[in-house]
Amino acid sequence: MEKFAYLTNYVKQDENEMLIKSDIFNEVMQTRRTVREYSTEKVNIEVIKNCIKTAGSAPSGANKQPWHFVIVTDPKVKSRIREEAEKEEKDFYNGKAPKEWLNDLEPFETNENKPFLEEAPVLIAIFEQKYYLDESGTQHKNYYTKESVGIATGMLITALHNVGLVSLTHTPSPMNFLNKILDRPKNEKPFLLLVVGYPKEGTMVPNIDRKSLKEIATLK
Repeated sequence: MEKFAYLTNYVKQDENEMLIKSDIFNEVMQTRRTVREYSTEKVNIEVIKNCIKTAGSAPSGANKQPWHFVIVTDPKVKSRIREEAEKEEKDFYNGKAPKEWLNDLEPFETNENKPFLEEAPVLIAIFEQKYYLDESGTQHKNYYTKESVGIATGMLITALHNVGLVSLTHTPSPMNFLNKILDRPKNEKPFLLLVVGYPKEGTMVPNIDRKSLKEIATLK
């Protein structure tokens, strides 16, 4: 295999077309909301796989692609995950979390109860691979793993929203129980648990504002 290949799949777009596309895509993504109430309606797993393939196209340090995605649909496994997650969340809400953090969460009315972990049809456990083992068992370092997996996760959330699914980023701390339940190796660290599905009919979401462009970007 040659070290480099010509960039053959790039097509420069007309500036007006770029502006229109960017505006349309922004409008689509502005409708994305975190959802905590899920319908039990099943999701086509092939759709989930395609979204994960999109996530797998993310840039990564030295192209090590230090991520692994576990798709969970088995009700028994989801139940175990909920049980362990709620143990951690109970500690969080009852002494572990600083008062300021709990005050900031108060408007969202969240607590240690996480029924969505069982109700949603799909959970995607995202793992960060700190290193990898080759066929001989030799350990090799991965680079910028957290940044790489974070980018891939963002692309996954975007891909899911693009096909009409809703999601929730869930990060009980610690999440080591995911390694045991999902039988993942020691070189993988749980990064995030993504809850995926369709919103339950009549679902309510917090009435929030997003920061303006002026607040989040600077032109020099």
